[in-house]
Amino acid sequence: MSRFVTALNEQIAHEFAASQQYVAIAVNYDQDTLPQLAGHFYRQAVEERNHAMMLVQYLLDAGLPVAVPGVAAPQTSFADPIEPVALALAQERRVTEQISALARVAREENDLIGEQFMQWFLKEQLEEMSSMATLLKVVERASASNILLAEDYLARTTGADEEVDPSAPRAAGGAL
Repeated sequence: MSRFVTALNEQIAHEFAASQQYVAIAVNYDQDTLPQLAGHFYRQAVEERNHAMMLVQYLLDAGLPVAVPGVAAPQTSFADPIEPVALALAQERRVTEQISALARVAREENDLIGEQFMQWFLKEQLEEMSSMATLLKVVERASASNILLAEDYLARTTGADEEVDPSAPRAAGGAL
């Protein structure tokens, strides 16, 4: 099996782990009756799960082996409302490094199809890091006076205008 296929299967685990971490963050905010923050992270969890399923579908389409992994338990307790978003930003940075490494491996192996497939994920990661960095700044500012200001920010900036990216790879089982 090529290094790219092995790394792609490992990335499936990373994406499922990211999804689980976002569920844990969402539950934390839900327990604190912060529905906008909770909803944001529930949506992020579904998005990460779908990223894993896109990787699965790629492997299925290419007739390559798929390993559906177990993942470690996510962090579930946080010291304050800032810590979960800081953790999410660190996670997005780590996933960006992982995706970049995957693209490099595909290039090194002269797997042009694999390299092209990874381009969408690279673009997606830039968006994810940027939006999470912005949210972290908002939550940090809001926490100094009133975390409900972060709720207001999310209520004003997310929701109805979100569209499905038509260039996104197909996810196994369909996007949910």
